[in-house]
Amino acid sequence: MDARTMVTEYYDALRTGEPLGPYFAEECDGDDRFVKFGISERLVGTEQIQRGLRDQTATTTDWEVQSHALRVRERDCHAWFSDEVSMAWTDTSEARRLEFRTRWSGTLEATTDGWEFVGMHVSTADRV
Repeated sequence: MDARTMVTEYYDALRTGEPLGPYFAEECDGDDRFVKFGISERLVGTEQIQRGLRDQTATTTDWEVQSHALRVRERDCHAWFSDEVSMAWTDTSEARRLEFRTRWSGTLEATTDGWEFVGMHVSTADRV
């Protein structure tokens, strides 16, 4: 699988409520260098990222994810991407619908099984 396919499969998993943790690399030496920035969170290290993704999946539903400008560059062992993404979901803990126009960027690392995120940043300037 190429890096572009991995990013689009991550979007699909988000839409369908599938586990998102497997898309992210795990630290193997105890040095938690990986980071994931969401719209309102900063998760550092494998444990925080995995917990944050599990909590997100457990407390949200009805995801809409629309990519508008996906760009992916790939090298032998690493890749990076950027995108503009319209997102909407229902927060089940607060029973409310949220919609955002977001900017995504991230870094991926090649593994024997494909690609994994080692960094991701999702941000928004304005609420829709």
